[in-house]
Amino acid sequence: MPLGAFKAALMGTAGVSTADVVLLSSQTASGASAISFTSDITSTYGEYIFKVYNFNPGTDTATLQFEVSDDGGASYGLTKTSSSFLAAHKEDDSAASFGYNGTLDLAQATGAQGVIYGVGNGADESAAGELHLFNPSSTTYVKHYISKFTSLRDVDENSVWFVGGYVNDTSAVTALKFTASSGTFDGKFKMWGVK
Repeated sequence: MPLGAFKAALMGTAGVSTADVVLLSSQTASGASAISFTSDITSTYGEYIFKVYNFNPGTDTATLQFEVSDDGGASYGLTKTSSSFLAAHKEDDSAASFGYNGTLDLAQATGAQGVIYGVGNGADESAAGELHLFNPSSTTYVKHYISKFTSLRDVDENSVWFVGGYVNDTSAVTALKFTASSGTFDGKFKMWGVK
């Protein structure tokens, strides 16, 4: 389903034709241990945008994280390097912070990449945001990614995490999987292709 020009502009893809931004997949998690996108990540699109709505973990203080695969999701664990920073503000205005925070950093690691840390599991606590994966089909270059997520943390705090990094592998990335650092989760997950 192609986006209209107005929606394309809102997604930060202004200047492309409406047929160039396409919703490829939409999945809803309810007590899920993982949400996987194992098809449609091909050379058709140079960028993939994953949107997450109301990620609510079953375990308090959870991290939403992702992993990538070069074999359609049969295995995960490609090497990644990344850096992150955080802006945060407590509900009662008792503290606020902004700056580099290495909690979600990876250095040539094969584990999952966190995109938001410390999400509460209360009925009103959740996280939302987006992950961009660039040129995943390249067999020459590393695959870059950036993410921006916001949440109501378990400590009654709004936090906004920014993560940037790359998959340090020349194999084409063909699948991506979201998980929580522990337990199950609810939420809606969508994947868009951008030509």
